[in-house]
Formats: sequence, structure tokens, C-alpha cells
Amino acid sequence: MSTISTNQLLGYPDDARLLIVNADDFGMCHAVNAAILQAWRDGIVASTSLMAPCPWAPHAVQLLREHPALPFAAHLTLVRDFESYRWGPVAARHEVPSLVDETGDFYIFDRRAALLDQARIEEVEIEFRAQIDTVLSAGLRPDHLDWHSLADGGREDIFELTVALAREHGLAMRVHDRDHADACRSRGLPVPDHDVLDSYHLDPDEKPARFAELLRRLPPGLTEWALHPSLGNDEARALEPETWRVRRADLDFALSPHGRAIIEEEGIVLLDYRTLQEIWTGRSA
Repeated sequence: MSTISTNQLLGYPDDARLLIVNADDFGMCHAVNAAILQAWRDGIVASTSLMAPCPWAPHAVQLLREHPALPFAAHLTLVRDFESYRWGPVAARHEVPSLVDETGDFYIFDRRAALLDQARIEEVEIEFRAQIDTVLSAGLRPDHLDWHSLADGGREDIFELTVALAREHGLAMRVHDRDHADACRSRGLPVPDHDVLDSYHLDPDEKPARFAELLRRLPPGLTEWALHPSLGNDEARALEPETWRVRRADLDFALSPHGRAIIEEEGIVLLDYRTLQEIWTGRSA
């Protein structure tokens, strides 16, 4: 299989270092919404990903209406993160029974294997379409699709379904798996050339130094960082008493002059998915 680099597809030199800094989980709660907006307006975040099933999604939708220049994805969601803070499908529950737990909500992250074992692909399609339609019916236009907590959808058939939905709606896609990425580029579809960085897995105490190191060592090609900013206020601490600092550290670095200075010193080009979307839209399947 002949693989074309994303730099070539986007019209950049082979040695150009391209970076998308995306803020995931828009709509999760107020602290996340406020932090993402701040990180986009005043920091290095270039785009965000909207979780339509979450309780604070209507607030996020309103913010997107008020800030139409903020690029965003539909953050396709089949799991929830917290035991005491629940969300479930956008579609009617009787239409997607294989996607919900005993309470009628999405499975919690720790039970995602059980979800993937039983989820019926036709019900996943119903739910994904409902989430995308919720965004579109609000008068908003996403530029790409990605997934919440399930890299590449967690299953091959879910990945292929999402590719089909992206092509149908003229959207780009975040792609994690290298084989998937190679297959997309061989079809002329630009995707990240390197592993997507999930900032949630980094030690918050080490994040400033780690982010700085990663910027200085950023390889040629397109890299994506999936950050998870939050204010770290009382709401955030109540929601994530053990892990709120993970998100606060992302916000701090996104806003830091140091990060911006490194990007400028290293000649890194910041992009968002609109550049990729133009090519996804123009390519035949």
C-alpha cells in the first residue's frame, strides 16, 4: 500500500512540523466549558470536541453559537466517566438498549469492555447519528469526528461506521491506529501521522516539563494533542476529587507564555481540522 504523508496532502514541506491542539470534553460540565473557551481565546488550543449527551452540552452549544470561529468536532460518546455524574444516549433508550447499563445510562469507563462486547452496530449508528443530528439541528457545523474514551471507536466495525459518517457529512476524522492512518492517507485523506497524545495519561506534576520536551522534539508531519482543560475550581474538584489536577495542568500549560514561545522558537505550525476537512470533503470514497 502506497502511503502519502499528511504534509504532502496539506501542501507543506516534508520537514514541516504540524500540530493540532484539541480540547476534548466540551459540554461535560461548566468548569470544562469555561476552561476550553479560555484556552482557545488566550492559549494554544486550536479546536474542541463537543459531547452532545452531557448535561452541560446545551451551554457548550450556546458558547459555540457565540463564538462561531471556534472549530469543533462531534465527540462521539458511548461511555461516561463518573459514577455519580451520569449521562446516557441522545437517542431514545428503547432504540439503543445494547448501549446502556442497568440504570439506563451509558456504561462507565471501567466497564467499556462489557459495552463493546454487547453493543450492536446498528444501535451504535442510531446513537452516533442522533449525536451528529443534535449538533446540526442547533445550527452548528462541526469540522471533524472523534470519540470519547474509545480510540478509533474501540472496534473495527465502529471505526468503519464512523468513516462512513464522516464521508457522508463532509467531515474529517481523528485517527489513532497507525494501520488505520496509513489506510486513510493511501486514499488521499489526511490524518495525524503520529500517535495522538492523550494528555489525561500524563502526571500533572510533570506536565509543564513534559509538554515542553514534546514540543521541542516534535517530529515532522502532523501530530495531534488531545488536551482536557478544566478550571480546577470547586465544581471540578467535586466531580474529580482524585484527578482534577490532571485537567487543571492542561489549562495552565495551554495558557502559558512558555508554551507559545517554544512553538514560535521551534517553527511549529498550529493547525485545526478545517484544513483537513477541505480535503476529506473533496475526496471520493
